[in-house]
Amino acid sequence: MKAKVWQLTSRPSGVPKVSDFTIVEEDLKECGDGDIIVAAEYFTVDPYMRVMMDQLPLNATMIGEQVAKVVESKNDKYPVGTYMLCKCGWRSHSHYSASQLVSCDFWTSVKPIGDLGSLPKSLSLGVLGMPGNTAYFGFLEICKPVEGDTVVVNCAAGAVGSAVIQIAKIKGCKVIGFAGTPEKVAWIKELGADYAFNYKTDNVSESIKASAPKGVNCYFDNVGSQFTAQVLPHMADFSRVAICGCIATYNEDAKVMNSPYSESLILWKQMKIEGLIVSRWFSRWEEGLVQMQRWVEEGKIKYKETVVQGFENMPQALIGLFSGENIGKAIVAV
Repeated sequence: MKAKVWQLTSRPSGVPKVSDFTIVEEDLKECGDGDIIVAAEYFTVDPYMRVMMDQLPLNATMIGEQVAKVVESKNDKYPVGTYMLCKCGWRSHSHYSASQLVSCDFWTSVKPIGDLGSLPKSLSLGVLGMPGNTAYFGFLEICKPVEGDTVVVNCAAGAVGSAVIQIAKIKGCKVIGFAGTPEKVAWIKELGADYAFNYKTDNVSESIKASAPKGVNCYFDNVGSQFTAQVLPHMADFSRVAICGCIATYNEDAKVMNSPYSESLILWKQMKIEGLIVSRWFSRWEEGLVQMQRWVEEGKIKYKETVVQGFENMPQALIGLFSGENIGKAIVAV
């Protein structure tokens, strides 16, 4: 059996280009005792992939997660037809040996998808997967919201930001969300944000000043750079900042970045600022997924997916993230 594989073949300068990637064919190993072969049905594209493109060896398979279906099996635990969540990258088909199927490493694990009922399997790459747990653990464990807190979220119409908005509302917070188009602003209002602004047309600092006169208690940051520089002066005493991403800097050629964080401001407001990589909570992974699925089934958390059709369009789907083409989770369907 052959697999189609997207490889990183050129180190990007600025925003990635389709020409930075090459698609090749690869022969898969035969399915031996205890092994399985899977065929991808859905892929995720995420902003962190741009950061990894500066570290991934050239001619290596692009990294990423996929929902795949077992199409050949010599393993009783995973018969043909089983749906798996695989961190095997941009590959149409993958071979897993018996030993790989028992991996406990966050970045290489493969496991069957849980019972999602009538919900789409693609949600395992979004609100019921890594982005959902990023919002769940990142917001609750780092921001530690208290009922009545004021919360600011940027990239609020994205996969993580939209989930943070809704978790904050579940916890009784006032939420201020920022997005980049009128359509996205309307979406975050629908999600329950008390205030929703277009950061391209509304002044960020003035918007926060008007909607949070007593200051911001929790800031969930997906953007960094000048956006964050405008938020920080409005933080309240003893406020908490969760740094989830800094997409504003991912395509900068200069890797020496000017920090928006003022030491004196942090000191006098006694702020807590903490970065998060969701793998930290791998030992509690199912806890987050179970709670997020419960909230989705109860109608307390809504979701959207922006679906690009065709494995051949993987690079275009990733590039689209940096021009804001997606609302909710960006997915590629085979």
